[in-house]
Amino acid sequence: MKIIQAMKRIKDLKAKEEDLRDKVGRFCADLTMETPTYPDQKQQIREWIQAHHDILKEILDLRLAIQRTNLATSVTIELEGKAVTKNIAAWVHRRKDLALIEMGMWQKLGDRGLREQNVQTSQGGTITEVRIRRYFDPAEKDRKVELYRSEPLVIDATLEVINATTDLVTE
Repeated sequence: MKIIQAMKRIKDLKAKEEDLRDKVGRFCADLTMETPTYPDQKQQIREWIQAHHDILKEILDLRLAIQRTNLATSVTIELEGKAVTKNIAAWVHRRKDLALIEMGMWQKLGDRGLREQNVQTSQGGTITEVRIRRYFDPAEKDRKVELYRSEPLVIDATLEVINATTDLVTE
């Protein structure tokens, strides 16, 4: 089974377990004056609970297999003209939020609203030129912001292919 197949299977299983929970909630009790919906409603409830348990076990097994695969599978992605190799798990975390958090740091670099000006002393004396002193390279800032803005899209494109072609590690 490929990673993408496992992910889709989990989605399908989650829908089934939700349906079973709804059925149990709907049919787990009734009034004595009502006719039970199922011939042996108590047994039916037990079967649904067991089926729900079995589905959750399968979801867990698939999730663990995906995690094992994500940790065991290295993927190389080109970023800023360089080949960067990480396992799928690391790329997933970069995609989830780390690249955007890193972009946020680079976006903090700026002039802080300061302005360059010529200032005269209060006594009308010497005019002093006041300039902004930057402790960063604005060109590097622009490159890094763009890199981290686009990184999630590059990761998505690569992992779509990897998820469709990589077999699950099952122990």
